[in-house]
Amino acid sequence: MEEIRQDPGHKVYLQVLKTMTPEVRLLKAFELHDFATELFKHGLRERFPDATEDELRAIYLERIEKCHNRNY
Repeated sequence: MEEIRQDPGHKVYLQVLKTMTPEVRLLKAFELHDFATELFKHGLRERFPDATEDELRAIYLERIEKCHNRNY
């Protein structure tokens, strides 16, 4: 498999991943997902400061749906 990233930190990252158990890697994946979700929601709050929580949730769901269904 061809390595896409070339920075030295990426090789260290891969080495660290190899030392983790599958369970720990899965937990890290969940942590990264949660972090990315919160970061995305924070960005929406910054972009739409006057939106209510319900409006922000609708915007979030709409944008996530676009990511999952690129045929639209």
